[in-house]
Amino acid sequence: MEMLLKLLSEDARLSLEQLASLTGLSETEVAERMDELEKEGVIAGYQAVVNWERAGLEKVQSIIEVRISPKRDFGFDEFADTVARFPEVENVYLMSGGYDISITIHGASFRDIAMFVAKRLSPMESVLSTATHFVLRTYKERGIILNEKPEDERSLASL
Repeated sequence: MEMLLKLLSEDARLSLEQLASLTGLSETEVAERMDELEKEGVIAGYQAVVNWERAGLEKVQSIIEVRISPKRDFGFDEFADTVARFPEVENVYLMSGGYDISITIHGASFRDIAMFVAKRLSPMESVLSTATHFVLRTYKERGIILNEKPEDERSLASL
């Protein structure tokens, strides 16, 4: 199972035939295991890594550090669950260190993100403070280098 998950996390477009060949399972066994893993919530979804800059589509990404006062008997879970349901929120992580929750959001503009923080996040009862960081450029996402320049074939000829 671990090998199947590793392969899918690296390239979710692999065919059943390819996955079967790489894992030593039959295509039927691969399909059945994938179905089980999806039903159990182990595989939560399949997504493409998009280089928005190359696509020519402007998106503003922000990482927001949040310090909260967790509610008794709920810890951080209730806050995280509420924030995770906002459509602009991409990621929500419980953190160690100087703040409690890390939130990654996307917006069409800096103003969209500022309004999210001012109108939706900061007024929440348990929020003590926020610090917003804007992503200026993404070099690598989910293990994929996004702005890699193609190798110059002339440099390969000299080897």
